[in-house]
Amino acid sequence: MSDSNPKEKAAGEENVPFEQSLRELEELVERLEQGDISLEDSMKDFERGMALAKALSKRLETAQLQVEKVLEKANGEIAAEPLDLEEDDDV
Repeated sequence: MSDSNPKEKAAGEENVPFEQSLRELEELVERLEQGDISLEDSMKDFERGMALAKALSKRLETAQLQVEKVLEKANGEIAAEPLDLEEDDDV
């Protein structure tokens, strides 16, 4: 059996719904809290959880930036500007 690297697996999480990734993270936390698994499996779950947490955090930050880009036009319409990550690197 070939286990993929948890960090590599998390790198492709963009296509997985946020809620599904969050649910997986919650399940990993529950497994770790129960303490019924081997040290090796605990380390794998921990690494996977950290990779998921990092990916989820990045997605939340991006969503926050998008929300902050929503502006109210002078005539009262709400408009969203395209997110330019290079412009927001100073944040």
